[in-house]
Amino acid sequence: MAAKSTYEANDGGAYERFIGRWTRRVAARVAELAPPEGEGPLLDVACGTGSMAIALAERHASRRIVGIDVAQPYLDFAMSREEARDIEFRKMDAQSLAFDDDSFAAAYATIALNFFADPLAAAREMRRVVRPGGLVAVAGWDFRGGLVYQRMLWDTAAGVDIGAQKIRDRLFAHPLAKPDGLTDLWTEAGMSGVDRQSVTIRMDFQSFDDYWSPLLGGQGPVGGYVAGLPEEMQGKVREAVRLAYLSGDEDGPRSLTATAWLVTGRA
Repeated sequence: MAAKSTYEANDGGAYERFIGRWTRRVAARVAELAPPEGEGPLLDVACGTGSMAIALAERHASRRIVGIDVAQPYLDFAMSREEARDIEFRKMDAQSLAFDDDSFAAAYATIALNFFADPLAAAREMRRVVRPGGLVAVAGWDFRGGLVYQRMLWDTAAGVDIGAQKIRDRLFAHPLAKPDGLTDLWTEAGMSGVDRQSVTIRMDFQSFDDYWSPLLGGQGPVGGYVAGLPEEMQGKVREAVRLAYLSGDEDGPRSLTATAWLVTGRA
């Protein structure tokens, strides 16, 4: 049996408020920078609430596009989106894809594989189901140096709570969090012509509440940490992070940079 994702994924709406609104921006850039070649269907692996699949559909309306994920709440949310009405969504483990060899012209995985128990299995499965020479693309946050909103939270919370330090260190020391992590994964999975570039978007928050409240939905490691804190400790962490967000100024809009690594290769 394939290993399961360690990502907490039980509420599609909460995911959208937490990070889905930002993965849409990443997905649009990936679709632009890593277009598929030739004809044929496209696969979005660990599609979540559908950002990458929708970005592909907007650029390749005539193609069959399939999004797969193990989290039914996320799939339900994706299927409810008007812009996803022509996309096929299926519940499936990315580490054991139920597709024949060479089924797709290209496959994408966006902001996902670093949360898998066995990302190499998923990468090999993506290569298997893409026809020879087809594009296989992956994007993942640059947790260590490029994801300001999380770096601010974890570094600030770590000064208040030893538990935050442990989670931060585990996330940031993950092999796929390193600059060459996804490149090495793609090479080990047997991709050819592996290339890496960075993609930067802006995360635009209207206020500290717009930054903090989505974390209470409990999605992913960040939301799971914040929502799971005892009330007193959550209050302490919240106040420390609030001061970091304000940085000596009044509450209001902040625009934070968020960089992802985009790695491409050929099956």
